[in-house]
Amino acid sequence: MSKEEIIEIVNGFLVDEFEVDGDTISPEANLKDTLGLDSLDYVDLVVIIESNFGVKLGEADFIGIDTFQKFYDLIENKIKTKG
Repeated sequence: MSKEEIIEIVNGFLVDEFEVDGDTISPEANLKDTLGLDSLDYVDLVVIIESNFGVKLGEADFIGIDTFQKFYDLIENKIKTKG
């Protein structure tokens, strides 16, 4: 799966499931500030990532993930190490 496909899928479910304005999503934007997610939303986010990409994310995976770019990279790396 290409980085572009990952970005498209992630941005799609953020807009659909979390009602995020697609115009606010950019690689350098702050993930937490842009999404405004609470702890339950993060659980939903992890479940959606698992169902879309077949990878599991834990709390430790989110340490240091402050931008969308780092979030995309995290998912891409998880996919690569899975297979």
